[in-house]
Amino acid sequence: MAPRNVQSPVHPDIADITANETKARPEYKLEIVWRNVVIMSALHLSALYGLYLCFTSAKWQTFAFAIFLYIISGLGITAGAHRLWSHRSYRAKWPLRIILCVFNCIAFENSIYEWSRDHRVHHKYSETDADPHNAMRGFFFAHCGWLLCRKHPDVIEKGKLISCEDLLQDPVVRFQRSFYLPLVGIFCFMLPTVVPAWLWGESYWNAYFVCAIFRYAWTLNMTWFVNSAAHFWGRKPYDKHINPVENSMTILGAIGEGFHNYHHTFPWDYATSEFGPKYNLTTCFIDMCAAIGWAYDRKTVTPSVIQQRKIRTGNINEKSAFGLN
Repeated sequence: MAPRNVQSPVHPDIADITANETKARPEYKLEIVWRNVVIMSALHLSALYGLYLCFTSAKWQTFAFAIFLYIISGLGITAGAHRLWSHRSYRAKWPLRIILCVFNCIAFENSIYEWSRDHRVHHKYSETDADPHNAMRGFFFAHCGWLLCRKHPDVIEKGKLISCEDLLQDPVVRFQRSFYLPLVGIFCFMLPTVVPAWLWGESYWNAYFVCAIFRYAWTLNMTWFVNSAAHFWGRKPYDKHINPVENSMTILGAIGEGFHNYHHTFPWDYATSEFGPKYNLTTCFIDMCAAIGWAYDRKTVTPSVIQQRKIRTGNINEKSAFGLN
């Protein structure tokens, strides 16, 4: 005898409680965190002053050192917090993990644990209220506005559903999380200031505003452009149904992270692109580390799978960034 489909009645008390909870939940209102607004405004004004010093009194070695710091701090985000720890797209031995942790401290974009947690939430709930930098709320919000206001309740609630236990199994992540602010003070601000002064006689004033402040603000904005520009302007050769795009500016500015339509389609690929190291400094860095045995188990997507996905969901008449096929 076949089982009958019986619909269980909803207890009236439970129904009333659910309705009351729905009514009781307050409507979300944007709440600006003015302390963050003041801090970010002061940072960017100081960064503009640092840029001015680059052309007036800073030595060329100081400017070159700022570029070097921008690249390695960027790698702390792209090769470290993003591709290694957020997506587990490759594995790294302890020397590389320590180096990437130091680079990540220079970047000062939250600890590896917090950055990876927020990024996993972003991928799981992309372009919804649970997305920390939801691009549906506009370019400015996706770029930096999300840091200037209270999080949407959905970000907090849905974020609790994302597993991050694997991150805390790494002693490097645990150590950085425990001593994050002192590490940032040393690697993001102190060393970039004293190294130019000690090695080539730069003034502490110039070194601080050029290598610490201007470089820091520049790196922040290059990362933020992946959340903003790479969700607004560009091509969609892999999946035309999602917002992320291939954006040439962020490919260069974020050292390889602008192949964003590809990345959201195949987030496990360590190269974040079907073109490997082409126009992708981060992939070059990971490949170099693999050559000396520090990086391994690099995950990729087969060309046939990529081509099938292009045909099925992509704008097949579009070329990817830089005109690559």
